[in-house]
Amino acid sequence: MANGQWYPPEWPERIRALTDGTLTPATPRRAATVMLLRQDAAADGVEVHMLRRRTSMKFAAGAYAYPGGGVDPRDDDRLVRWAGPTRAEWAERLGVPEPEAQAIVCAAVRETFEEAGVLLAGPTPDTVVDDTTGERWQADRQALIDRDLSFAEFLENRGLVLRSDLLGAWARWITPEFEPRRYDTWFFVAALPAGQRTSDDSSEADRTVWIGPGRAAAQYDRGELTMMPPTIATLRTLAEYARVGAALDGAAGRDLTPVLARARMEDDELVLSWPGHDEFTKHIPTGKSESNGGASS
Repeated sequence: MANGQWYPPEWPERIRALTDGTLTPATPRRAATVMLLRQDAAADGVEVHMLRRRTSMKFAAGAYAYPGGGVDPRDDDRLVRWAGPTRAEWAERLGVPEPEAQAIVCAAVRETFEEAGVLLAGPTPDTVVDDTTGERWQADRQALIDRDLSFAEFLENRGLVLRSDLLGAWARWITPEFEPRRYDTWFFVAALPAGQRTSDDSSEADRTVWIGPGRAAAQYDRGELTMMPPTIATLRTLAEYARVGAALDGAAGRDLTPVLARARMEDDELVLSWPGHDEFTKHIPTGKSESNGGASS
């Protein structure tokens, strides 16, 4: 392939089924993912924390991504101690009702803790936990991963305030209708809190890296790193920022209109496209001899 775009071989068949009406789209599940940033003093630029999904994963196996996952519905109605923009402000920004806004923000902070060991919360509205290592923290991480504990319960048990002011909403992507596992995902940016460090023991990743967005995008372009369209698209937008603070400030002006892939018939091809992102367009021949996953960009 010319680049590192994640492209499952079963897509053409599923796209055909969708276009001829024999495939009923799955309802997308709410999700959140976080582009965790730190300043790279040596390169005078920004680095983003990425993980490579294990090859055993059902979704995007082997692809590089950010910490993220599905929303826990238990975090919809149980109010948590909260700092930063109000739930009403987050609801307006994310385009959802207030309970959903809380759950989406909780998912972003929870997944960052589960997968990277970084916690955007503190004992007071203007502090952040400075160390999340140790047996008790690890036990809590595992309980959250196993869903034995909701994030709202975790915050209450620990007496912590969720620091929503440390997050910036960046983008929103919805998994294509022909995918069997679909997510309505909000992308956030956040800075690595002082004193904390990322963990490399994620249950969903076999490798973690800190890497400059421009460098990661270049490796994708050379086919060295595999990524899904939302990942490489957000990386390209991050590459224009030299300072973490500037990226966080820039989040306020980001367009959160959902990006959803479209599939259409055009002559003898199925055309798969993401509005506003021409680099991901795929032309899939409809001839039987080409039906086994063949595609050209």
